[in-house]
Amino acid sequence: MRHILSLPCLVSLLLAPAAWADDWPQWMGPRRDGIWREAGLTATLPAAGLPVKWRVEVKGGYAGPAVAGGRLYLMDYDRRAGDLANAPNDRTLLMGNERILCLDVATGKLLWKHEYDCPYSISYAAGPRCTPTVADGRVYAIGAEGHLTCLDAVSGRVLWTRNFQQDFAAPVPIWGFCGHPLVEGDLLVCLVGGPGSVAVAFDKITGAERWRALTASESGYCPPTMIEAAGRRQLVIWDADNLNALDVATGKVLWSRPLKPMYGMSIMAPQVADTQAGRVLFASGIGRMAALFRLGADAPGAEVVWRGAPKSAVYCANSTPFIAGEVLYGCDCETGMLTAVALADGRRLWETAAPTTGDRRGKHGTAFLVRQATVVAGDPPGTTRTWLFSETGDLILARLSPENYEELARMHVLDPTNECFGREVVWSHPAFAGRCIFVRNDRELACVNAAE
Repeated sequence: MRHILSLPCLVSLLLAPAAWADDWPQWMGPRRDGIWREAGLTATLPAAGLPVKWRVEVKGGYAGPAVAGGRLYLMDYDRRAGDLANAPNDRTLLMGNERILCLDVATGKLLWKHEYDCPYSISYAAGPRCTPTVADGRVYAIGAEGHLTCLDAVSGRVLWTRNFQQDFAAPVPIWGFCGHPLVEGDLLVCLVGGPGSVAVAFDKITGAERWRALTASESGYCPPTMIEAAGRRQLVIWDADNLNALDVATGKVLWSRPLKPMYGMSIMAPQVADTQAGRVLFASGIGRMAALFRLGADAPGAEVVWRGAPKSAVYCANSTPFIAGEVLYGCDCETGMLTAVALADGRRLWETAAPTTGDRRGKHGTAFLVRQATVVAGDPPGTTRTWLFSETGDLILARLSPENYEELARMHVLDPTNECFGREVVWSHPAFAGRCIFVRNDRELACVNAAE
């Protein structure tokens, strides 16, 4: 049977914006797994670098951008009083406004902004930490002092708000609230803190509390993470003391295992993979605290396969690692190097500072890693084509394998505008959407064209 478009449908199609390819609507991408699945990407970087489509001024912050429906969303901090001093153990007192910005992806033009007064009393106080999450026409944004805001994605109208300090007696972590908000079904799950409310699920439409769970010495900084094991989806919450799996519908604890990094710094999102030994989960943090768990196949549970030793494993902080095949790749906060680790036993295969600190040396060397899903002709079997954004402000294209780190090309995109342990850094996870890469520092946001 022939299908004939009605005149209204035809007009709608003609007036609709051009397809935007894949979005990047939250931290680590559409599936929150750090994989760039778009086709039509460049296979290399020209000597002069990829073209920068636009640059726009922004204010301070570590929060990465989110891209959805032809719009980009970003949080920053417009400081008006106080001096920024990055002493790891001291809180900085600042006055200013947290802002949620919406920009046109094609041009960088500001479409709307929402801002509110927000005094800071945190360490490394440049600005917000959390990438906004965009889902079903709504934007969810968490500020560094615990302000949760739900806005209409098109107009910027505030739909509802919550305040973690006031509503849950949640203490502000010394490095601020960092858990990127997670949408799962009709719930918005957040890392909150306070007695019995380390994790809280809200109705994503109304903001009403649906459940709260867990008590810990500190909430930590790890984003809520969904995994699949034992035939069901499980919500993983890694607080400062334990790695926990919850039933996402009720908040009921399914299993809990001790995993306590130093300084309450549970940060990286736990990573899951299928291996010859079964389905496993890896998590690690500062203080040489790392473990690989074998997940229960028939019922929720986890048992330790191995724990890290001083010269094994990789101890991740700012950047979440990834598993490819039987190898784990991540940035070690103790050495500052990108490190490859055998997943079976935690043995280190190689390490390099080239994509993290470069010629400099220092702890917490950082590069943000995103795997490219499309296979490029000529790439050797067993390699993983990876885009990295270094703390030096360089965009890097490399191949990672169990044998080595092979850098294909790099370009400098942004100057580091922040500081850590005496060296200049930029610590913000990029977004990858529409065959473009979006990166920010404390002064500007740039759109780099990565189309072939």
